[in-house]
Amino acid sequence: MSSHHVAVDRTDISPISESATSPEDESDGSVLGLLERIGSVIVPIGVALYAVLYLGVEEMYGVFGINPQQAGIDQSVLLGRLMGTLVLMLLISVPTLGLIVGFCWLADRLTGGALGRLVGGIRRRPWIAALIAALWCGATYWGLFNIVGDLDLAVMVVIAVGLGVLTFLVPFRLLRRRPVGRAATKVLVGALTGIGLGFLLILAMVKGAVEVQETGQANDLLGYVGFQDQWAVIKNAEDDKPLYDGRWMMLLGESDGTYVFYDCDKLETFRRPMETTNLGDIQLDPEREKGFTCGGLVTN
Repeated sequence: MSSHHVAVDRTDISPISESATSPEDESDGSVLGLLERIGSVIVPIGVALYAVLYLGVEEMYGVFGINPQQAGIDQSVLLGRLMGTLVLMLLISVPTLGLIVGFCWLADRLTGGALGRLVGGIRRRPWIAALIAALWCGATYWGLFNIVGDLDLAVMVVIAVGLGVLTFLVPFRLLRRRPVGRAATKVLVGALTGIGLGFLLILAMVKGAVEVQETGQANDLLGYVGFQDQWAVIKNAEDDKPLYDGRWMMLLGESDGTYVFYDCDKLETFRRPMETTNLGDIQLDPEREKGFTCGGLVTN
């Protein structure tokens, strides 16, 4: 057999055209692409939110006049306390993500592909996409504005819109010229979203800590972020007799051989060495009578 026949046989092999791809493959690819785009935003949100969370823990314990280290709380302890919350969030976020993807797919089918064309049209117009991302990033500073000062709603909206347009619009437009820039925009938007949510979380944590200080009860949010609503009766280690008239004290934590307590009746935070202190009748999340408030023994 000659080499000429081999060459002729090879010319009979036709290349696979792009049209041979089935609609199912294209649909799967679009769904995978959507999941990839969602993941590229969700991951920075989670990382930034966890990074800001420790600042919230510092503010929360600052209400009681201590820092997290004095209560024995560091990054590893915080992560351990948050493990159950993280698992719960994972169990909730996975089906939620599936519902979002399914809803978007169904909406696109019901509108005859109009939704997909709309999203694609926005993405092909870099100024519109950059404007939406800029306005969103400006809105992420909402929580920071609430922490810095008590501003009116209209003032915060004006500042957020102005900040987004003046600060992020042109950089986002320039970043959209290249794929790397578009990916960086997603990461930046996700990170700022996580930080913005983190500042809102800080406000809620501080509010919850003030509520504990005033009513002696912690809300569910504080439990989710690792705060332990733990109360005990302090006893003398030598004779095991109750101290402070046997009143209940909140155990904020322990560090370097020292317990840190909060006296709800006197609105005071104090410390006692562990070697001279026994804890009795420990309770988690104790029930309080309706209308109970702390400060009953505060002297003016």
